[in-house]
Amino acid sequence: MTDVPLRRLGDLRVSAIGLGAMTLTQVPGHNEERGIRTVHAALDAGVTLLDTADVYGPAGGDYGVNELAVAKALRLYPGSTGHVVVATKGGHVRYFDTDTWWIDGRPAWLRRACEASLRRLGLDSLPLYVHHRPDPRVPYEESMGGLKELHEKGLVRRVGVSNASVEQVRTAHDVLGGALVAVENEYSPRARAAEPVIDLCEELGLAFLSWGPLGGMRGAKDLGSRFSAFDSVAKDRGVSPQRIALAWQLHRSPSIIPIPGASRPESVLDSLAAADLVLTSDELGRLNRK
Repeated sequence: MTDVPLRRLGDLRVSAIGLGAMTLTQVPGHNEERGIRTVHAALDAGVTLLDTADVYGPAGGDYGVNELAVAKALRLYPGSTGHVVVATKGGHVRYFDTDTWWIDGRPAWLRRACEASLRRLGLDSLPLYVHHRPDPRVPYEESMGGLKELHEKGLVRRVGVSNASVEQVRTAHDVLGGALVAVENEYSPRARAAEPVIDLCEELGLAFLSWGPLGGMRGAKDLGSRFSAFDSVAKDRGVSPQRIALAWQLHRSPSIIPIPGASRPESVLDSLAAADLVLTSDELGRLNRK
C-alpha cells in the first residue's frame, strides 16, 4: 500500500480519493475478474473508501449485485482490509425487469434495505450508510428519523445523505447531529450546482463525497475536448484531463473526497495520482471559469 493524502470522514481519516464501485457491475461488458483486480489495485494504491449501493446493477440483475461484488473483492484481497470503509446506500427501489428506478424514503423501507445490505456485505454494522435520494412523498425529517434509529440501534456507525439540497442537509444535521458525517452529491467540471452544498459541508464539518466527478461518459469527452481548459492544462502538465479534474476538486475544498468510478486498474491509478498534483493559481483560475 502506498502513502495517500487523507481527508476527514467524521471520526475517521480516509484516502483523499475513493473508488466509486458502480462501474464494476453497472456498465455493459463488465467483467468480474477485472472488477476484482480493479478493487485490489485501488487497495494496493492506498484507497480506503469504497462506495456502493443496494440498487447498483447490472440491468436484469437483482438487489445487491454491486455490494456482493465489493464484498467478494475484499474477501479475496490478500492484505488487511480492516481499515477500509465501505459506504453503501439505501432508499432507492429498482424494477430490474424494466430497469427503472423509483424512491422509497419510508423508515420501514430504509430499515429493510439496511439489514439486507448488512447481510450481503457480511457486516454487523455499516461503516457509512447513505440515504440515496429524497422521496417527495415522505417528509425529509421522517426519513432522517429512520436513519437516526438505525444509528441508535447500532446497525450503522455513521450516516450520510445523497442528492440533497442545502435545506435538506441542514435538516439532516438537525435531526442526526453528530451521526451525520457526509453528503454525497454530483459535482464535476460540467456539474457545479453543488457549490453551495460544498460550502455548507465546510461550515458543518462534513465530508463532501462527489459522485460523477468526471462528468460521466459525456463529461469525460468534454474534458478531453481541445476547447476545454482541463484538456489545455492537462497537455501542459503531460497528464490526463481526468487527473486534472480530480486535482481541481481537491483544491476546491478540504471537505471534498471525489469517488470516481473505474472498471480497470489503470483508471484507478491515474485517478489516485491526482491526490499529489499541485495546481498553480493561474491554472486554477483557468479551470474555475465556467
